[in-house]
Amino acid sequence: MKLFWFLPTHGDSRYLGTQLGARSVSHHYLKQIAQAADELGYEGVLIPTGRSCEDSWVVASSLIPFTEHLKFLVAIRPGIISPTVSARMTATLDRISNGRVLINVVTGGDPDEQHGDGLFLNHAERYEVTSEFLKIWRGVLKGEAVNFEGQHLKVKNAKTLFPPVQRPYPPLYFGGSSPEAHELAAEQLDVYLTWGEPPAEVAKKIADVRAKAAQHGRQIKFGIRLHVIVRETSEEAWQAANALISHVSDATIEAAQKSFARFDSEGQRRMAALHGGRRENLEIYPNLWAGVGLVRGGAGTALVGNPQEVADRIKEYAALGIETFIFSGYPHLEEAYRAAELLFPLLPLTHSKPARTPGHANLTGPFGEVIANDILPPIALAAQS
Repeated sequence: MKLFWFLPTHGDSRYLGTQLGARSVSHHYLKQIAQAADELGYEGVLIPTGRSCEDSWVVASSLIPFTEHLKFLVAIRPGIISPTVSARMTATLDRISNGRVLINVVTGGDPDEQHGDGLFLNHAERYEVTSEFLKIWRGVLKGEAVNFEGQHLKVKNAKTLFPPVQRPYPPLYFGGSSPEAHELAAEQLDVYLTWGEPPAEVAKKIADVRAKAAQHGRQIKFGIRLHVIVRETSEEAWQAANALISHVSDATIEAAQKSFARFDSEGQRRMAALHGGRRENLEIYPNLWAGVGLVRGGAGTALVGNPQEVADRIKEYAALGIETFIFSGYPHLEEAYRAAELLFPLLPLTHSKPARTPGHANLTGPFGEVIANDILPPIALAAQS
């Protein structure tokens, strides 16, 4: 099990849908979050993409020197950038980071945003472009001289001279809920990501992608993207969840849902269907809360509860075949610590480095505040162990 965190390059706040408690997206703040995730032992961080975000590649490049082990999951956008230019960018960043780059393949779901970027293809055509893009991208990073002529893309003697550290190329992550997305994942991707739907629905996706991959003679890994609201008690967790949307107005929810309705993303449609734009009955499965999706696009559900409850839900998804969990919480700096401190002791994690806890210390000083000037704090057992 691998746990990732999230860099909020589109903004951060204590409350959704309002400027109250909001924080600016400064480089200093993003550096704080990245360094916290690195120190705590998260496997990596997802950096979002789109016109509402700072550029993921520039952000990752700027934070690599300030981190030691943290991996950066950055986006490539087929149809918006050349596959060979993207491959060179990937190889360069992988070398500069010494193999700490992961690639998130994003086909896009907002037609208005895509038109602003000069992309005027429908849903099916974007997947055709993505498939052609990845065949070229993968080939040149494997060291091949690629000649390719597809319906949308054509290259002659395409190559890159400097290989990535990770061979044959950094792992490719991808999420999508349509039949075209499942087929693409099965044929060319390494890790299929789903947003946080109830386990039964996630199980259907996994079974479909796994079966399609087997038809191509391939195996694929699975991950899930969720928010997390964990507190020492269930009551505190649900209070925090309700507080997160306590300042968002009905008008803001209506405006957000209207904007999401123009998307041609099947995943976004499924997220919206979980709550229907209404505040009632947001707990759609035990400890799975759809409140985030009232005003936030993309991943719209959160795991809510005490440490044992949240860990149990995580393990329930893991039992379906999920290996990678990409979490976030508002505000992201404090919640990175809270999630690590409350959840890590309860989960079978594979970290990019040992988590810095009293049992796995690589620091020289004590853990916790020294008592009465000369007494070291005792090591407490996890309350839910």
